[in-house]
This record gives sequence, C-alpha cells and structure tokens, in this order.
Amino acid sequence: QLQLVESGGGLVQPGGSLRLSCAASGFTLPYYVIAWFRQAPGKEREGVSCISSSGGRTNYADSVKGRFTISRDNAVNTAYLQMNSLKPEDTAVYYCAARRSYSCSLVVAYDYWGQGTQVTVSS
Repeated sequence: QLQLVESGGGLVQPGGSLRLSCAASGFTLPYYVIAWFRQAPGKEREGVSCISSSGGRTNYADSVKGRFTISRDNAVNTAYLQMNSLKPEDTAVYYCAARRSYSCSLVVAYDYWGQGTQVTVSS
C-alpha cells in the first residue's frame, strides 16, 4: 500500500519556525519527485515547493522563497519542509505529494498524496 504521512504541523507565532516531515511507505522514494502543496480556507490549493528525485534541484513558490527549504533523505524515505520566518498568510493545511519522475514541477499532476497537516501562524 502506497502511503505518504505528513507530520510536524502546529500553532506557531509569526516569525517562528516549523519543520514538516513526509514519510513514505510502500514505495521507493528515490524514484519519485516530492512536492509540498498547501490550501488555506476558501482558497485554491497552491504549490509551495518541490524537489527532484535525486535532491539536486528544487523549486519554490515566490511567496516562500528565502524562507522555506525543501530537502529529502532517501535513505529513510522521508522528505522535509523547513519553514522559517512564518507569516499569518502561511496558515493552511500542508500536503506532501509524490510523482514518479526525475525533475520537479509544481504545475503537473501528482500521483500520491498525504492526508495533510495543519499549520497555523497566529499570535
């Protein structure tokens, strides 16, 4: 059974940090691109970041460049999203997704999705 499980969400004050994890099971992560998406209430889902299967290339949405860092550890089948300098507008449910490919893109369809983890940035 192919599965992605996110963790690490929570409530944080503006300017704070969180690290999200995406653990994969049932498939070999090194063959897959990993992406993070988010969806805020009343808004469309937005691509946040993606990382190539080797980890050598990354993409970021303009809204998170310089604040978020995506990474992966293929040895433990897990990807991460380090989020720094968080803003209230980063509040959303964050999803990780996987696609069997080598290069990453935030404008293509992804095959596997996690259940999401809530991130709330508020004072």
